[in-house]
Amino acid sequence: MHNDLSRFPLIAGSLLAALGVAFGAFGAHGLRSLLDANALGWWQTAVEYQMWHAISLIALGAARLPRSLLPALLLTAGTVIFAGTLYLMALGGPRWLGAVTPIGGSLMILGWVVLAWQALRTGKQRS
Repeated sequence: MHNDLSRFPLIAGSLLAALGVAFGAFGAHGLRSLLDANALGWWQTAVEYQMWHAISLIALGAARLPRSLLPALLLTAGTVIFAGTLYLMALGGPRWLGAVTPIGGSLMILGWVVLAWQALRTGKQRS
């Protein structure tokens, strides 16, 4: 089971990247004439954050850092919530989803902070 969990960042990052490419293409080719500038901006922001965090998760998985599961979970959940709410709003979802979007952003920030903390702790233990 431990090996399966250690592959989580790589699997999650790969799936988020695949979806990011698909959503980016869909936005550029399928939605450009259907959405207003605001909605297209939300869509583009969602794709950008999703792709940056997908690449980061792939790098995290490839690095095989100890204790990286929690940061990976936080980054993944944050990305899904952040990008997901923006995608839904762009497609006509309720505007109150905009109040949920920062929760995803906060989870992404927390994931990065936890990763930095874990890296500092690991470095101190090895010294």
